[in-house]
Amino acid sequence: MNAGTRTFVDHLLRRIGEGDPDRVASLYAEHVDWKLDWPAGEHGRRTTPWIRHRSTRAEVADHFRQLADHHVPGEADTRIERVLVDGDDAVVLGEIRQTARATGRAYRSRFALHLTVREGLVTRHHVYEDSLAVTRAFDEA
Repeated sequence: MNAGTRTFVDHLLRRIGEGDPDRVASLYAEHVDWKLDWPAGEHGRRTTPWIRHRSTRAEVADHFRQLADHHVPGEADTRIERVLVDGDDAVVLGEIRQTARATGRAYRSRFALHLTVREGLVTRHHVYEDSLAVTRAFDEA
């Protein structure tokens, strides 16, 4: 296990929990490989605009701003179950619990977050989550 990667990931997760998008983004490389496992096309674009691919530090900050804007403050919880580390790579496994601001519906989504840390910055951020749970929470129908 790479203790430096584990320490960095723990620090990143604390920053994300603090909720300051610019402080979170400062831990990402200027150019980042950011992907979300989400159906292709326009699926959910109107109701979940934060769920899209990104490529810059500024877009990382924007992601966390949009995420906060679309959820009810104080009704979020993230449970980290395990962090697996192999060199510069880490996989965070857990569950998020949020409430959609637009509908008031609460949801849970299991996730896996694959991070790569190089030279003290995140260079890869790939999320695999339960997109159906998120979509249902934001669906106006």
